[in-house]
Amino acid sequence: MRFLALLLASVALTAAPTPPEGFTSLYNGKDLTGWRGGDTADHRAYLDLSPEKRAERDRTWTADMLAHWKAEGDELVNDGKGKYATTEKEYGDIELTLEYNMAPLGDSGIYLRNVPQVQIWDPANAKEKKNGADKGSGALWNNNGAGKFPLVVADKAPGEWNTLRIVMVGARVSVWLNGKQTVDHATLENYYDRKLAVPAKGPICLQTHGAPIRWRNIFVREINGAEANKYLAAKGNAGFKSIFNGKDLTDWMGATDQYEVVDGAIFCKPNKGGNLYHKDDLTDFVARLEFKVPAGGNNGLCLRFPGIGNTAYVGMCELQVLDDNYDKVKGKIDPRQVHGSAYGMVAAQRGYQRPIGEWNFQEVIVKGSTIKVELNGFIILDADLSKVDMATVMGKSAHPGKDRKNGFFGFAGHGDAVGFRDLSIKSLAEAK
Repeated sequence: MRFLALLLASVALTAAPTPPEGFTSLYNGKDLTGWRGGDTADHRAYLDLSPEKRAERDRTWTADMLAHWKAEGDELVNDGKGKYATTEKEYGDIELTLEYNMAPLGDSGIYLRNVPQVQIWDPANAKEKKNGADKGSGALWNNNGAGKFPLVVADKAPGEWNTLRIVMVGARVSVWLNGKQTVDHATLENYYDRKLAVPAKGPICLQTHGAPIRWRNIFVREINGAEANKYLAAKGNAGFKSIFNGKDLTDWMGATDQYEVVDGAIFCKPNKGGNLYHKDDLTDFVARLEFKVPAGGNNGLCLRFPGIGNTAYVGMCELQVLDDNYDKVKGKIDPRQVHGSAYGMVAAQRGYQRPIGEWNFQEVIVKGSTIKVELNGFIILDADLSKVDMATVMGKSAHPGKDRKNGFFGFAGHGDAVGFRDLSIKSLAEAK
C-alpha cells in the first residue's frame, strides 16, 4: 500500500495541468516540449530567415533557454536568466490565462506574437519607480500611448501567486490581474516598427529579466473569426445606429437593382455593380460593418459620395474592399489598390483578412480630411488625404472629390458577389 501511495503521488506531480473547457495547456507537466528559445526579436524578421538560419537560431536559443528553465511538477521555473520560453506554435486571436510567482524586486513580462509586452514587475522596486513600476503590473509598458500603464494597481506581494487573464483580438488587448482590469481594449503597438500593425500571428513568450520567476496553469484558448467579430462589435458601440434592416434595401439609393439581400446581408449581384448608397448625407462619421469577399472579389466603400459619378474620383475616395490575395487570382495590382486603401492615393497594410468564406469586421473613421481603417482589430490605414501629393497618385489621375466635406456612404460594386452586413453609422458631427 505504501508503494501504491508513493506511485500515485509521483503520477500527481507529473500530471499535465487540467485546463478549463475550451482551453489547452501550454505546459505538459513534465518538460518543455512545445517550447523553444526566444528573445526580443521581430517575428516577421524571424520568418524571413532561410530555413537553415532559422533552424540554427532555434537550436542555439533553445539550448540557452533549457539551461535556465526547468519543469518542477505543475510549475515552470526560471532562474531569471536565459532566453525566453517561447511557444513553437503561433497564435492569432486568443484568451490566455496563467499564474506567476516572482521574486522581490523582479521584472518580467509576457510577449504577445513576440511583441513586448504585458509587463510584470514589483511595484515596490524603488529603482524602477522612474519607469513606472509603482503603477503596477499588467499593462503594455512598451506602448507609447493608451495602455502603457495599468488602470489600477492589482499586484500581490512578491512570493505570492498572481493570476493574469489576457484577451487579444487583432492588435486589441485587454488584461485582468488578480480579477481587476488593468488594460481595456488598447492597441498593442509594434515595438519593432510602430508604423506597422503587429503580426496577425506569432508565438507567446514568457520573458526572463533578471529575477527568478515561477509559472503555472498556463492555458490558452484560440478565438475564431465569428467570436472575434462579436467581441470587436461590442466594444465602444455607443452612439451607433443601424442603417440596414437586414431584409430589404429600404433607405438605400442608387443601383438598387444591382444588389440583393440574402440571409440578412447585402450582396452585389454577380456581373453587376454600380454605387449603392444610404440616404443620409454625412460629414464626419464612423462606420462599422462586416464584409465577406469571394476569391478575387472586388468592391469598395463610397466615402462622402455626391450621389453621381465614379466615387473613386468624385467622392472623398473609394475605400477598397478586395480579396487580400486578389493578385494571385486575377493579376498584379498597385499597393494603393489592396484592401483598405484609399483607392489610388494611399496604400493600406495587407495580410489581416480572414480566410475566404469568413466574415470580416471593419471600422472606418472619417474625420475632416483623415481616414482611419481598423480591420479585424488591426489599424491598416491612417491617412490624411489633404497631404497626398497628387503628382504621385496612381495613374496621375485627378481626384477632385478628395476634399469633399460631406456626402453619402455606400458600396461601389465591380461585378463580384461581395457581401455586407451589420451596418451601422455613428455621426461625429453631433459631437462637435
